[in-house]
Amino acid sequence: MKILLLLVTAGLCAAQYNPNTKAGRTSIVHLFEWRWEDIASECERYLAPNGFGGVQISPPNENIIITNPSRPWWERYQPISYRLCTRSGNEQEFRDMVTRCNNVGVYIYVDAVINHMCGAAGGSGTHCTCGSYFNTGNRDFSAVPYSSWDFNDGKCKTGSGEIEDYSDRYQVRDCKLVSLLDLALEKDYVREKIAEYMNKLIDIGVAGFRIDASKHMWPGDMKAVFDKLHTLNTQWFPSGAKPFIFQEVIDLGGEAISASEYFGLGRVTEFKYGAKLGNVIRKWNGEKMAYLKSWGEGWSFMPSDKALVFVDNHDNQRGHGAGGASILTFFDARLYKMGVGFMLAHPYGFTRVMSSFRWPRYFVNGRDVNDWIGPPCYSDGTTKPVTINADTTCGDDWVCEHRWRQIRNMVGFRNVVDGQPFENWWDNGSNQIAFGRGNKGFIIFNNDDWDLDVTLKTGLPGGTYCDIISGQKECEHCTGHQIQVDNDGLAHFQISNSTEDPFVAIHIDSKL
Repeated sequence: MKILLLLVTAGLCAAQYNPNTKAGRTSIVHLFEWRWEDIASECERYLAPNGFGGVQISPPNENIIITNPSRPWWERYQPISYRLCTRSGNEQEFRDMVTRCNNVGVYIYVDAVINHMCGAAGGSGTHCTCGSYFNTGNRDFSAVPYSSWDFNDGKCKTGSGEIEDYSDRYQVRDCKLVSLLDLALEKDYVREKIAEYMNKLIDIGVAGFRIDASKHMWPGDMKAVFDKLHTLNTQWFPSGAKPFIFQEVIDLGGEAISASEYFGLGRVTEFKYGAKLGNVIRKWNGEKMAYLKSWGEGWSFMPSDKALVFVDNHDNQRGHGAGGASILTFFDARLYKMGVGFMLAHPYGFTRVMSSFRWPRYFVNGRDVNDWIGPPCYSDGTTKPVTINADTTCGDDWVCEHRWRQIRNMVGFRNVVDGQPFENWWDNGSNQIAFGRGNKGFIIFNNDDWDLDVTLKTGLPGGTYCDIISGQKECEHCTGHQIQVDNDGLAHFQISNSTEDPFVAIHIDSKL
């Protein structure tokens, strides 16, 4: 009986690392600042048919409305209450989105802002997305309710009340992050209110949570909250399934707090992934793609089964967070598609694709002074619907990288090769590389300044394959280049260094 109990307990703990995606779906997409109505439609018309496993959404709880600057994207990270109304939609629209997405097997992951409330300079009144009253001066958030007893003002030991020294773990976790009012998560009452919010979302049907600013909370306090969480809604999930947890911990090394402190709670965002991959693909600092043979733990990353990985996220594509100018984004489309293609082909970590909106970049002294700009909106600040063009791309400044053929088809590639070994590596000692995933898939890149012309062992069965980067298989036809694999698994590849997308990918489902 004791052994059985231990196994059950271990299974429940391990479930925090499980994204709960349907079998055969291996990636999620962050539809940053999308409206709930648009996400529901996207799940049905595009994400489910193309094998996406889920959607990370922007914070769904009530936030302050900021007018100077006008409605920045980061106002979503300044909570006023846990009521479900934002510029993405109201509670009924949220519930409808979750139901419609779950019904087609695309699950919802909530960006949970639980470390803090709004900024100390937020003032008082009802200038927030649900109209709840608040007063930052006396820490009154009546719609929760929170009062001055529920914040870390007395616990922080810095003169300013702000984090002043990131080498001091107590400051990082007990003081205000950029003036945001820091919640006292060691208090049972605060834990109960946060768990109450998260449980409401679980009961509605969400599959998990991105935990914002995890580095700024004590792991023990977070565990106390997570221990209160319900199991997932059995309308869509197996009995006893626990919510997926992935925690935002920026750890590039050299600070007092490390990502490994959070492994016991769930997966952790591996920020070194995008920062280092950007350096390699940009060929900065002498980096070469040939060095990617040992990618993953061999690059001092966290264990693969603890990592959530991404090429860019909503912070660092704007120069915030980690990685600086090395981060690949949609502004560098050619390099970006290679980076995302590599991520989706390589077995390391659980993958998240970014889907962005465009803003007019304007640099002053190396900094983009427009990095605050919010989603495409009307003059009254209302978020615009996502426009889908006739060619399936997006308009009205919605970028929709997940709809780019190369990225969409690589999401499918990852689904096909899931569980297959990383093998048949080849490189030219420079920036031409190739590797296979067992006998299911093969990918090859040319990031050098000269053409690639090589015959390689793919591991795939003989036949004619459609390259899913230049086109795709439609019925028994290929809209892109065709690759012939002989009966020994060998194939000849030619990739110009000047082509739009200097990589080729084939898998068994693209065989004609």
